[in-house]
Amino acid sequence: MVFGKLYGLPENGRTIAVLVAAKHNDLELELVNTQPNSAVNTSAEYLKVQPLGKIPAFEGANGFTLSEVIAIAIYVTSQNEKTTLLGKTKQDYASIVRWMSFANSEVLMKLGAWYRPLLGLDGYNKKTVDDAAKAAVKPLAVLEQHLTANTYLVGERITLADLFTASLLTRGFATVLDKKWRSDNPATTRWYNTIINQDAFKAVVPNPVFTEEVIKYTAPKKEEKPKAAAAPAAEEPAPAPKPKHPLEALGKPTLILDEWKRQYSNEDTRPVALPWFWQNFKADEYSLWKVDYKYNEELKLTFMANNLIGGFHARLEGSRKYLFGAQAVYGANYACVIKGVFMVRGQDFMPAFEVGPDWESYEFTKLDPTSEADRKYVDDMWSWDVPVTVDGKELEFADGHVFK
Repeated sequence: MVFGKLYGLPENGRTIAVLVAAKHNDLELELVNTQPNSAVNTSAEYLKVQPLGKIPAFEGANGFTLSEVIAIAIYVTSQNEKTTLLGKTKQDYASIVRWMSFANSEVLMKLGAWYRPLLGLDGYNKKTVDDAAKAAVKPLAVLEQHLTANTYLVGERITLADLFTASLLTRGFATVLDKKWRSDNPATTRWYNTIINQDAFKAVVPNPVFTEEVIKYTAPKKEEKPKAAAAPAAEEPAPAPKPKHPLEALGKPTLILDEWKRQYSNEDTRPVALPWFWQNFKADEYSLWKVDYKYNEELKLTFMANNLIGGFHARLEGSRKYLFGAQAVYGANYACVIKGVFMVRGQDFMPAFEVGPDWESYEFTKLDPTSEADRKYVDDMWSWDVPVTVDGKELEFADGHVFK
């Protein structure tokens, strides 16, 4: 029986922490893939669960809701009255909460300020990133000092403090805590390897990544546009009216896109939603497009590739009324691709996608809705339940985003 829903992202350290705690107690949590600043966590329903709209958030099968990751992790862990993860004494419990708070507010915040700009999740400024790297040393040194004299964070056995802190460090080890750092911090590295090899942890993160060197920032590709000739000066022209979206000119379709989005969100994809789609699809009102990333050879970690999709979708916000689609990462770390399918108002992809500055990083191929092969491709891309074959190699689904 499902104990409750956890709203978050599978690669997010805070989400991982709760899922690992649940696995350790054999509790089943339904992970609701929730992208920050998306339509999901800004809805009135979600704000009742997490008033600030952040992730993770918990909604129990009994209706009980919780925000704040430390509270969620402790609540999930406490469901097993015989658990040893919360310590033996009140002093143990206080120490566990102390380390969890330290990891959440000091370690993760400092590390995040270092790696997030390198991943393109925050604005990049070299000096700011260099300063963040120096600031991260202090809380990490506290961990190293403690673990040099202690096997675990609290007591002589693994507790929630260990599972929680290691979870929050997964992205750090995958991006900036490189081979040299690990050599200079053997106690933390030894402890981290011990925790991530626990069965409950491996069930959530089967193959934690260790970066060989600190990842490098890569600026997004930009289209070089010819410089426009200087226009003659004019006397205080009146401001031009805000232009309407070019697809407004097509008028209101008979197939309302929101109806399909509701079907996809609320019904089982293959048995219910997709048959509804093909029965109601209007080829004269919409077109279908294969949308694949052009630079797959540059992709590294699967969660970084998935973040790339999330950023692309966020920049398509201006065309949300005219688009539906799903893109996914297939493959494994250092051997993955981005593929997907979009449904677009009209017969040309350009008016809908040019609102996003990085659209040129994708290849657009029109699909034929009367072709059995193309229809199957759409079904597969929107179902995420079959692998893809690229250059003769079969690649399994890793993660993805739905634009709706």
